[in-house]
Amino acid sequence: MKKLIYISIAVMAAALCSCESNTYEDISDPFIINGTVTYTGYVKGIVDDKCVSCHNPGGDASSRPLQTYDQVKDAVLNHDLLTRIQLQSGEEDLMPKTGRMSQNRINVILQWKEDGLLE
Repeated sequence: MKKLIYISIAVMAAALCSCESNTYEDISDPFIINGTVTYTGYVKGIVDDKCVSCHNPGGDASSRPLQTYDQVKDAVLNHDLLTRIQLQSGEEDLMPKTGRMSQNRINVILQWKEDGLLE
């Protein structure tokens, strides 16, 4: 009987360790970066998809619009955009409020900053 318990515990431990925490968006949303990351080439599409629904003149976050290159660049440099998009789901200041973006998209925005915030 003890052997059965030990085997059951070992099987459950193996099953738990084999689980991945990747979301469908993480594995299906690869951004292949060819060269330098630019706002127009990479970042604008992410911001339009994940941010502009709230960050526009009529949205819930109308006080901080993210519709133009200059607005997004200012948010990165002066308003903790990079910190807020890297928070984990459930943390108070996470952006977007609808849930954390895929790590692939976050990495593109981080690379954009590292590459010099080029338009």
